[in-house]
Amino acid sequence: MVLHGCLIARDAVFNVKDFLADGSRLALLAIKDCETELDQIERKIDEQLPEAITRVGEAEARELLACLKFITDLERIGDLAYSAVMHLQSRREKLPAADSRQLIEMATLLHTMLEQIHQGFVKRDVSYAQSVLQSDPAVDRLCHALFQRHLAEPNTPNGQKNFDIVLAAQALERIGDHSKNLAEELYGLTEGRSLRHNARKLSTA
Repeated sequence: MVLHGCLIARDAVFNVKDFLADGSRLALLAIKDCETELDQIERKIDEQLPEAITRVGEAEARELLACLKFITDLERIGDLAYSAVMHLQSRREKLPAADSRQLIEMATLLHTMLEQIHQGFVKRDVSYAQSVLQSDPAVDRLCHALFQRHLAEPNTPNGQKNFDIVLAAQALERIGDHSKNLAEELYGLTEGRSLRHNARKLSTA
């Protein structure tokens, strides 16, 4: 279920990219379907894991706990992907070119990061986690650049008009944070030790 959830979260972000590129109504509906399916998977894991964990050894229990942490972040990614497009879907004006370019670049990076999470989980390969951690700062930089452009003069009519863009960028940046959480958890699952305290060191390796 978690592997399937990784693919659903990845597809949600892919459809965010499509929505940003051409405002596709089908992409919006697909993102909503992804969010719903991730909610359902999270509920199933929440219901089944307590009993399952009592019937396995330490190694399997560690993997089940990792799955619980994984699906929590994946479900949140589904929520944030839907939130990002909902901030923009009622917008009357076309996205400014610079904003569109940066938001699409963020979504493209996030799609790649989530594909790496899936591959890393399948192969138990920490190199995929390292790639995700190294990519996250690029998502942050794009978000901060967009923030600086729109929030420099927040009380101007243009700043108020484009506040939906800021909120969409913030949602995408938070997807990056959850992807980083997944990379750290993948590292712990693969290496058997937590990365929470030295993730910053690895991200700059």
